[in-house]
Amino acid sequence: MPITLPGDKEFEKRPSIERKALKINLNDRIYGTFAEIGAGQEVARHFFRVGGASGTIAKTISAYDKNFSDTIYGEEDDKRYVTETRLHKMLQREIMLLETRIPRHNHPDKMFFAYANTIATIDFAKKFKGHGWMGIRYQIAPEQPYNEIMIHLRFHHTEARLQQEAVGIMGVNLVHGAFYNHDEPKKIIKHLYDHIDQTSVEIDTINFSGPVFKGVDNRILSLLLLKNDMTDAVMFNPEGNNILPARILYKKNILVLRGSFRPVTKVNIDMFKKSYDIFIKEQNVDENKTEVIFEITLSNLTSQGEIDESDFMDRAKLLCSLGHTVMISDFKEYYKMVDYLAEYTKEQIGLTMGVSNFVEIFDEQYYKDISGGILEAFGKMFHNNLKVYLYPMKSPETDEIINSNNLKLHPRMKDFYKFFKYNGKVVDIFDYENDYLSIFSREILTNIKEGKKNWTNQLPEGIADMIMKNKMFGWKEKKIKV
Repeated sequence: MPITLPGDKEFEKRPSIERKALKINLNDRIYGTFAEIGAGQEVARHFFRVGGASGTIAKTISAYDKNFSDTIYGEEDDKRYVTETRLHKMLQREIMLLETRIPRHNHPDKMFFAYANTIATIDFAKKFKGHGWMGIRYQIAPEQPYNEIMIHLRFHHTEARLQQEAVGIMGVNLVHGAFYNHDEPKKIIKHLYDHIDQTSVEIDTINFSGPVFKGVDNRILSLLLLKNDMTDAVMFNPEGNNILPARILYKKNILVLRGSFRPVTKVNIDMFKKSYDIFIKEQNVDENKTEVIFEITLSNLTSQGEIDESDFMDRAKLLCSLGHTVMISDFKEYYKMVDYLAEYTKEQIGLTMGVSNFVEIFDEQYYKDISGGILEAFGKMFHNNLKVYLYPMKSPETDEIINSNNLKLHPRMKDFYKFFKYNGKVVDIFDYENDYLSIFSREILTNIKEGKKNWTNQLPEGIADMIMKNKMFGWKEKKIKV
């Protein structure tokens, strides 16, 4: 019996990679294929090494040559290989071959699976750090429909061998978690990093599908990636599916509207529409290569230090219902968000901002943690093709309309601001809806929680009905006493 001492802390027991692989191998009902492209056969290697693999592994394949890979899985329209569609084809193809070649009547108790990955490790010049997709298609009972988990990785190691090792370990964690934590998707995600340095690899997209995950909303799982510091930003489309940021942002003109959207209001939509009309008329902006992102920061989701998942879903569902792409990020400061977007594009970037938020970015306290202070932050923010589209506000004291010409800054910041203003980095929105300047989401939220209805005409069409029908944001209709 192990000895415990006073003051000992409880530690979660995590099985070793060897034990995880062996547990899969020793289950005579789990049976499948490993198909790996681009980083060797690192995942399958773990299962072979621990022994007992003959009853588990039907086949391993590494279709490394591009022509050979295309012959097996089909050529992609975009001629690329490290993509979500390639991974999906690999999983579908390997399961089809498994079912065709292994008669089910001879193996009535088998739970089939196919694990696959398509990886591009760091290049020889070490300019491109590499990324990849991995996933598993599997059953949790014979004859049942298949479930699927797909994840996208971005490597931060600068050595191919270390990237390969990380893929091997994470692949084992995925296979083990898929079978033994299928009833707790959050646990699957949490344990993907077992025995891996979390700073070495980033997971920025994950999607679960299939009958066993019927009640799972992938947007919540995206949020979990952020909460667990597995990535800095996640995105999902209007249909509610998690999407790869690179796929949306790469070489695009990007217009971003940051807000709490609690709830989304008419003023938010007016800000978006009016700034978009200006943005697409910029000299180098092609409307067909333009993406609009509604962004919420993690700090905007916290309530008393905790993230309220229900509140998050209310915001996400409303924005998606309006047809918008949503990004959740850990970028409290705007310059970090711009820096992130600049990783994917050298085209025009636009930030739609209200005056009060714009004034805030000139507060030096936000930049105490960087050596160059506000100068370094603004250098990162504005050195790219960036413009701020400024939505005015009404002074609560005088009803004066405040825009870029009369906003108030600390005296030390005035000349600093003029540099950006006179270089065309700040553009006023003039054709705004004057009535919308008195709309504030915090007041609407208070009225929602109190069960009042005097807020419904301040929201975009259909949003108020959704809130009341689904009891979002704590809505409880106030009963009238008679």
